Amino acid sequence: MGNGLVPDGTRALQSARTHAATLVTIVGLLWLVHVANLLLGGALLAFGIHPRTIPGLLGVFFAPFLHGSTTHLLVNTVSFVVLGALMRFRHRNDFVVVAGVGALTSGLGAWLFGAPGSVHIGASGVIFAFLGFLMARGIFERSLSSIVLSVLVTWFFGSMIWGILPAVGAAISWQAHLFGLLGGILCASVLGGELRRRRGTRR
Repeated sequence: MGNGLVPDGTRALQSARTHAATLVTIVGLLWLVHVANLLLGGALLAFGIHPRTIPGLLGVFFAPFLHGSTTHLLVNTVSFVVLGALMRFRHRNDFVVVAGVGALTSGLGAWLFGAPGSVHIGASGVIFAFLGFLMARGIFERSLSSIVLSVLVTWFFGSMIWGILPAVGAAISWQAHLFGLLGGILCASVLGGELRRRRGTRR
């Protein structure tokens, strides 16, 4: 029993359902925006990140919801759902915190370091934040479960790390990938360190 009223298993199931509903809602919103953009002839892409321009700075908030093609969105959907689902294995608030920080760091990174005249769009910055967090949390949290999860994520998804290199192609926002990854690692450091200190205090 958790609090004497609701069994732990029931609470875990409720938490899983809530997290699944959150993922479905966000993915649904991504596809809704994409369909609207197609109907508008791609006009919404103007709200992407335009490096080092004041109007383009607003794209930090809009870019994660915009995708250049259905294939682009489909690839990001799969990665978002898989890594997003793994985000709930420590604390349900991790998903929101890492997604928010990842969107901010990846967006600002693309805005500061993107090529002049380029436009940066897509949820991949947030996805790389999830990846960085999941790969690094075992280092900072130092619990058996977190270490195992970090090893597994690195084993199965570590090849994604090549996406932070400029050599992957001009059409890839490696800046968003890199700074999203760094944002996720930052979150792992802060949240994992805090959890480790709380465990030490309880002892």
